[in-house]
Amino acid sequence: MSEIPAVAPREDAVETLIDRKALSGRISELGRELGGHYAKAEESPILVGVLKGSAFFLADLIRAMGIDVVVDFMSISAYSAGAQSGVVRIVKDLEEDLTDRDVLIVEDIVDTGLTLNYLRRTLGDRSPRSLQAVTLLDKLARRIVPVDLEYSGFETPDVFVIGYGLDFQGLYRNLPDILAVKDLARLANDPAMLASDLFHNKAPGSILAP
Repeated sequence: MSEIPAVAPREDAVETLIDRKALSGRISELGRELGGHYAKAEESPILVGVLKGSAFFLADLIRAMGIDVVVDFMSISAYSAGAQSGVVRIVKDLEEDLTDRDVLIVEDIVDTGLTLNYLRRTLGDRSPRSLQAVTLLDKLARRIVPVDLEYSGFETPDVFVIGYGLDFQGLYRNLPDILAVKDLARLANDPAMLASDLFHNKAPGSILAP
């Protein structure tokens, strides 16, 4: 697991937690490690992306693995008590049959561990040959229950993050870096307040500047 580089201030409401260079480097490392692990498998592994947050991570990860893979997606929604139980409603189920296949769950972030444990039980009941999990971000400070997590990109502090697939009310997923929100109450009051600065400011030093 990589250490998160020192944060750099961007704006009074957010700061850069992990920049695109660090993301690219760590995901390349994970891809090579996973590619080596599954290289001798009898069949291509099935990577299960948990929508919507994992889409960016999954796309870059499979390109870094250097082997043929099968990709499928699940979409889940927590029940009203889901925050405490980890029990979710499956909105979109898998199309692939997992029987006797090597399966890798791909998450954007793992915090309490409840939902990932539930997914592991649910997919484990489908008789895969092996079942592992990888997450881009591991928020250990929020862990409630132990969870099996074979691969992890970065350990993140207990802050709310946006960018690179992670959103706030559907916004900010396509930011190229991962940002820590410093004033969540302010953002909740005006969810779109950062859009102008983060996407339309073309001045040097803006978040989308190369």
